[in-house]
Amino acid sequence: MTPAARVQAAIDILDQVIASARDDGPPADSIVSAYFRTRRYAGSKDRRAVRELVFRAVRRAGELPPNGRSAMIGVADDDPEVAAAFAGGAHGPPPIEDGEPRAPAALIPRWIEPELSPLLGAGELPLLVTRASLDLRVNVARTSRDEMLTAFPDSAPTSLSPWGIRLAADSRADQHPAFAEGLVEVQDEGSQLIALACRPARGMRIVDLCAGAGGKALALAAATNNAAEMVACDTNRQRLSRLGPRAAKAGATIAVRLLDLPREAEGLADLEGTADLVLVDAPCSGSGTWRRSPEGRWRLTPERLARVAALQARVLDHAAPLVKPGGALVYAVCSLLSREGADQIGAFLGRHSGWSAQDPLDGMGRIEGPGRLLTPGHDSTDGFFVARLVRS
Repeated sequence: MTPAARVQAAIDILDQVIASARDDGPPADSIVSAYFRTRRYAGSKDRRAVRELVFRAVRRAGELPPNGRSAMIGVADDDPEVAAAFAGGAHGPPPIEDGEPRAPAALIPRWIEPELSPLLGAGELPLLVTRASLDLRVNVARTSRDEMLTAFPDSAPTSLSPWGIRLAADSRADQHPAFAEGLVEVQDEGSQLIALACRPARGMRIVDLCAGAGGKALALAAATNNAAEMVACDTNRQRLSRLGPRAAKAGATIAVRLLDLPREAEGLADLEGTADLVLVDAPCSGSGTWRRSPEGRWRLTPERLARVAALQARVLDHAAPLVKPGGALVYAVCSLLSREGADQIGAFLGRHSGWSAQDPLDGMGRIEGPGRLLTPGHDSTDGFFVARLVRS
């Protein structure tokens, strides 16, 4: 592919990414992969170059662009080599016309700025969309971090999680024998710290109420050497179905429970008052993961934020009765928005008596209200809010 053809391919992919963001469709990574599956003529250098152009445009535009061409013209404004590709020809984009629309450069949508945690300084904002490293969680029930550091010679130990190792952003782990054998899982250090905040122990009954594909349930099982009673629940059949094979590979025993909307309470009735720990890794805006999925800024709207905040409150109200006296409820969101974090837990404590907040991660992150905030700039993790509540 010529440089001009690469730019045109990036524009075509960006059109799909923008439409998918509007319609809540597949993520940008999947769209890029699907594009090249039908274009076998593109070599590895071409695919890499086009992907880089796509994500440069996505990271640069804080607001949803009208189309892929306007997003790429914005990149051309910053890069003479990209601008030179707008020369017409059989496979390249037509020349840029005077006054043609271009996506303005911005870090985040303007409406989100007042929603951000006040702990975030202006200097941290660029890191919200800077490409992230690849973190792995070591399955400590079957191996040690030292052994995996040797198995991945280009890795380094994470600074906060005792289970984590870190690789460069462009690394791949899914073809490594340790991954195939269930000795490591891809998991950001921030997610590992959420499991650490749960303080799992052998013999506990642990309920992961929004388990999804089970990343944190697997971390909790490994931390107890698979000696806790694990119950992983979710309302999404497709995501939950991925936990069984992952647990088998990791050597973990985890009971899986599919909940039926809107009758979740019925599906949890037998667990009421019996759990030592309930983890609520709640559905959220995903604003803490924009460095991995920068098009998430384009998907979030005020209406969607209001819906997920209401859902978080509902899930917390379902979780509270499951905790036995003296037990703990750990709430986490991969979000940097106060409405989903400190404000959400403040509202929960206002609705429910007999609960007190404990420091979930002593010395890690920054204190925000009844919990702690982890951020890319301060902690080199994805963005998370986590709170630990204890029932009297």
